[in-house]
Amino acid sequence: MSRIGKLPINIPQGVEVSISDNNVLTVRGPIGTLMQNVDASILIKIEGGVLTLSRSSEQKRHKALHGLYRALIANMVKGVSEGFKTVQEVIGVGYKAQANGQILELSLGYSHNIYLELPKEIKLATITEKGKNPLIIMTSYDKQLLGQVAAKIRSLRKPEPYKGKGIRFQGEIIRKKAGKAAAK
Repeated sequence: MSRIGKLPINIPQGVEVSISDNNVLTVRGPIGTLMQNVDASILIKIEGGVLTLSRSSEQKRHKALHGLYRALIANMVKGVSEGFKTVQEVIGVGYKAQANGQILELSLGYSHNIYLELPKEIKLATITEKGKNPLIIMTSYDKQLLGQVAAKIRSLRKPEPYKGKGIRFQGEIIRKKAGKAAAK
């Protein structure tokens, strides 16, 4: 049996989980509502505030889907009850980040500023303190969307291995390379 798939998911107070006839799972919570299509080979049972998943056969595909859907549903339940947060650092001389509502304005050393409009599901904040790197803080109840947007922002100026300039996740370690050796 799938080690991840067999783990039960506890449904916290204030979170409502429902399954429609066409295998669409809906999770409603205090922060938001998420929906997920579930494969017909995965059986979902909700008993006494605990959600469990089982599979119809021992095929390799069904084993893979068992763990996948358990992880997706667990992330949905956590997202609508607690939410997710990512923090990114903008490292480089003259690099800036500003939030204007749902629009993120980035100055990353190009000849122009970059304006990114974020989805309404994501709450955006930026922190700029003197002597510290600017921070981009994003919170959302949808983990998949949050990760996708954070990866898009990081791809605008990836951290380079010589000086470490660019956009990186807070706590991310970039292996630095030695520069060119000086000639005699």
